[in-house]
Amino acid sequence: MKDFKWPKHSILAIAVIATWIKTVIVYETSFDMKIENAMQLLILIINPLSFLLFFYGLALFLKSPKARNRFIVGGSILLAFVLYGNVAFYRFYNDFVTLPVLFQTSNFGELGTSAAAIINWTDILYFVDVAIILIALKLMPKSVEFTPIRKDARKAYFVMTAAVLFLNLGLAETERPQLLTRAFDRELLVKNIGTYNYHLYDVYVQSKSSAQRALADGSELVEVSNYVRANQAEPNIQMFGKYEGRNVIAISLESLQSFVINNEMNGEVITPFLNSLTQDKDTYYFNDFYHQTGLGKTSDSEFIFENSLYGLGRGAVFFTHGENTYNSFAERLGENGYFTNVMHANNKSFWNRDMIYKSFNLNEFYDIESYEVTEETSVNWGLKDIPFFEQSAALMKEMPQPFYSRLITLTNHYPFYLDPEDVMIPEYDSNSGTLNRYFQTVRYLDESVKEFFDDLKEQGLYEDSIIVMYGDHYGISENHNKAMAKYLNKEEITPYDSALLQAVPLYIHIPGDNEGQVMDNVSGQLDIRPTLLHLLGIETSKDMQLGADLFSEEHEDFVIFRDGRFITDKVVYAGEVCYDRATGESIEIDACQPYIDRATQELEYSDQIINGDLLRFYDSETGNLLTDQNYK
Repeated sequence: MKDFKWPKHSILAIAVIATWIKTVIVYETSFDMKIENAMQLLILIINPLSFLLFFYGLALFLKSPKARNRFIVGGSILLAFVLYGNVAFYRFYNDFVTLPVLFQTSNFGELGTSAAAIINWTDILYFVDVAIILIALKLMPKSVEFTPIRKDARKAYFVMTAAVLFLNLGLAETERPQLLTRAFDRELLVKNIGTYNYHLYDVYVQSKSSAQRALADGSELVEVSNYVRANQAEPNIQMFGKYEGRNVIAISLESLQSFVINNEMNGEVITPFLNSLTQDKDTYYFNDFYHQTGLGKTSDSEFIFENSLYGLGRGAVFFTHGENTYNSFAERLGENGYFTNVMHANNKSFWNRDMIYKSFNLNEFYDIESYEVTEETSVNWGLKDIPFFEQSAALMKEMPQPFYSRLITLTNHYPFYLDPEDVMIPEYDSNSGTLNRYFQTVRYLDESVKEFFDDLKEQGLYEDSIIVMYGDHYGISENHNKAMAKYLNKEEITPYDSALLQAVPLYIHIPGDNEGQVMDNVSGQLDIRPTLLHLLGIETSKDMQLGADLFSEEHEDFVIFRDGRFITDKVVYAGEVCYDRATGESIEIDACQPYIDRATQELEYSDQIINGDLLRFYDSETGNLLTDQNYK
């Protein structure tokens, strides 16, 4: 062994192989990526290789053995952090991190218990390849760590690297045609081109979207406007303007999914008050309604509510395009004499709210400084919902009427912890502590809404208001599918089931209406804006919005998710598979294809509006494109 000669560039080979094997193992153990055939498995195995060969191969350009080794060790540490960052992000969001998300640093300090809940001591294993490389350096005689490499040999190395890349892309394109046009489906990209190449592609897409605003001249709006006009739904004549002049109180119900409504957990009623509202004579309850958020989570739901546009597929619009021109719900109400505001007992800069609310033309933001917060009245992310609602109702009493207030709740937030005195039902008994606690915080949220209704009556605001309540996004991610399968008494949660579990409740409660009912039309968050404006008698035919009035006879049973999935009254499209809505059985893709094309087109149109800041070229009063002569 003493005279053993290590092959040339052994450290380079060890680094590539160690990181390659580790990455493939992480794919299998840390990400829930469905592999349907041998070709997909082969692509998943080889897709990290081209990047690793290229990245570590850059060491061949360094002349000093010490510099080469330092580059390889430093590079392995960097790649380990990149991979682990995706793992940690995936545990919380069930998605892969994007470049815009990395710049949301102002949110990091607020994560607290959420971050602690997703980090484990065993995570040190994600750096095992770094340890292997360091051990190899110790064991190898310095004289043979590296030898000079000829230019032709180096050229051959990178030709081989390119060949591996083209093999990967060729197989991926065969398995999934037009792969790189589906930037909104990050799991599909990672599964086919790998985590590291995905991040390079992400940089390219981000650069492209950044250039869109600089190059936009407004002409792009012609095609978008034609699409919007062609898909408008005429208002319901009986409902249009029926509640003109009423206050609008909109409540974002944090992480509330529909599977808890009218349901029990081990004999315990989960949402007694919200259950009662589904049968209330003054409530329109939408039981087939879905969130349409992406990585922006709560901020996405806010953006959708205000603008009836999709959030971006790669980050939060609140951060990336906070200074764009918008024609928000708040702005439309402001034009009609409303005092507009948002109420949220959190720091004003979280999700960049203090900046984008100016772009929404909101009159006031009641942030944490507007509330009395003590150690006893706060938990997790801030003020508990019951005192939040109580203090908010008191603030509303002092507002000029009519007003529009949008309230953002906090207590039912991951990781779903409550103080003992606020627990009203026991935990569930699955293998997921997250799901087990979720039922308890949902029960607390339900109680807080009940008390808020009483607060509004006490303040004399109830009768003159429309109260809108909606789930902002999912609470239980696909990482907890095993526990969800137990609760729903299913063998497993399929992509079909996961799509349907994105249902969130929507309540439109109108005191004195006496005509409330359960509405079963397939719908989503984009539909809220036009629906409410029409109830208040505000015309939207010239608005650049993608949603449709829920009370219109022309409303279509079709809801698109930010990641390209969709649901109609007949089919569900998820995981690249078309399912029969009624049976959950997979069917021929032809049944979904027209909707697939439309979903892709609609998401692209929304992205164009945001990335190009196209509404700066649009006159919302006339519906005309602003020309170079009158645009400033």
